[in-house]
Amino acid sequence: MTSFADLKLAEPLQRALHEEGYTTPTPIQAGAIPHLLGGRDLLGLAQTGTGKTAAFALPILHHLLTHRRPAPARGARALVLAPTRELAAQIDESFVAYARHMRLSHAVIFGGVGQGRQVEAMRRGVDVLVAAPGRLLDLMGQGHIDLSGLEILVLDEADRMLDMGFVRDIRRIVAQLPRERQTLLFSATMPKSIEELAHSLLRDPATVQVTPPSSTVDRIRQAVMFVEGADKKAATLMLVESPTVVRAVVFTLMKHEANKVAEFLNKNGITAEAIHGNKSQGARERAMAGFRSGAVKVLVATDIAARGIDVDDVSHVFNYDLPNVPESYVHRIGRTARAGRDGWAVSLCDAEQRAWLRDIEKTIGKPIPVVDDHPYHSTAAQNSTMRPPVLGGGGGGRGRGGQPQGGRGGGQRLHGGGGGRSGHARRVA
Repeated sequence: MTSFADLKLAEPLQRALHEEGYTTPTPIQAGAIPHLLGGRDLLGLAQTGTGKTAAFALPILHHLLTHRRPAPARGARALVLAPTRELAAQIDESFVAYARHMRLSHAVIFGGVGQGRQVEAMRRGVDVLVAAPGRLLDLMGQGHIDLSGLEILVLDEADRMLDMGFVRDIRRIVAQLPRERQTLLFSATMPKSIEELAHSLLRDPATVQVTPPSSTVDRIRQAVMFVEGADKKAATLMLVESPTVVRAVVFTLMKHEANKVAEFLNKNGITAEAIHGNKSQGARERAMAGFRSGAVKVLVATDIAARGIDVDDVSHVFNYDLPNVPESYVHRIGRTARAGRDGWAVSLCDAEQRAWLRDIEKTIGKPIPVVDDHPYHSTAAQNSTMRPPVLGGGGGGRGRGGQPQGGRGGGQRLHGGGGGRSGHARRVA
């Protein structure tokens, strides 16, 4: 299969794809679309940035074109569940782009904004509804949405939804859907919880896997720097000052830490914005618009907020805090090396998070190269056997490591450009 023409999609979709500049399907698209056009359930294992939105949006639109009927009142013909409002809005935009030559009614439902417009949008029913599980379940409970006539269900980034605690909401939503439907589940990783969810929702599914579960993109060059907790802000500034850093995402565990890091970077001449669940929808959209345009160089994000960051030219991902869920590391670093580009993923590891690094390396199946030729190297953090902090509700704290800064060892250097606060800094990322 060499072109979208081979996929036999309806003519209005072919026209839209041509105008979008799409010629050759990505592996997930080439693998999934024929099965979906045939009406099969699907388990898709693919990272963000592999083109999976088109892999499910195009067959759904083809179905709507070839099986014309009005949308049910207060209902939808197709439902896409997404973990965050940013991702939900982005998926909706993709549907609109591909459906530019057909009539399409659509709505997006998520929390953090008033429900009035969402309720009104659903009153007559829509062809495609994209929703975050929490607000959708709330509106279903109020009687504003009835999905008993649904034809197609998509769970996008299912592993992330489970990480965020949405599994109960998903099961309550699914319990109100018709048994006769087409179901699609997409996930970047395949932990046991996803296997169980897929087994309960999918009937004789086709499986399309474009990357091994929990693998990392080959083009991403990974590194870890062992530092004291007190030095993390200065080490982050050193990294983002490098001229090789075009556009970077910095990950923190906590919302208040994201604010502090962004404030610190701005005070030191780096344009940065924090994006997390406590920010208003308008503030998040403004931050994303600035990041996409290049006016904002660094986006400081928590895991939950970062799910909507889908920008092709992110050159670097920096883990200010390591994630306490190993699969989250795979999601995080997948923000870089998009659209055939190379990318860097550099993690700062303090003594308390050393155990999390071991879990991550076990999950990805290889050690992450250590860079110790920099001013903030901590031998104490590198050799730490501390147990990591116990976190509740997906959040967490970050310790100081409690020990003095160690000397430099004999690890590798990263030759990626200049910048930084010393001669050593210029060798990093």
